[in-house]
Amino acid sequence: MSDFDPLHDNQSGLVLQEAKPKLKKPPFYKVILLNDDFTPMDFVVEILMEFFGMPHEKATHVMLQVHMQGVGVCGTYSKDVAETKVYLVNEYSRAHQHPLMCTMEEA
Repeated sequence: MSDFDPLHDNQSGLVLQEAKPKLKKPPFYKVILLNDDFTPMDFVVEILMEFFGMPHEKATHVMLQVHMQGVGVCGTYSKDVAETKVYLVNEYSRAHQHPLMCTMEEA
């Protein structure tokens, strides 16, 4: 059997400590709907229910926030999920001839 210990330098008597990498959580992103003067409120509620899984009552609340304050947060997600949701909502809006815009920003 060998006396080799990877954490102890047998020749100089030094003890080596294994370096542990410092991990940080990846950033999250808020997905945001922007108000416009043309998209019907019912369509915004439909978007919130379909793409963000909101119940009708919460979707209505967020839609009113978009209408009254100009913006509304749909949810917070990892970067890839947020990018996908923004893309899907914008494409769905265009396909239905609505100018509704969805964006994202770091939370």
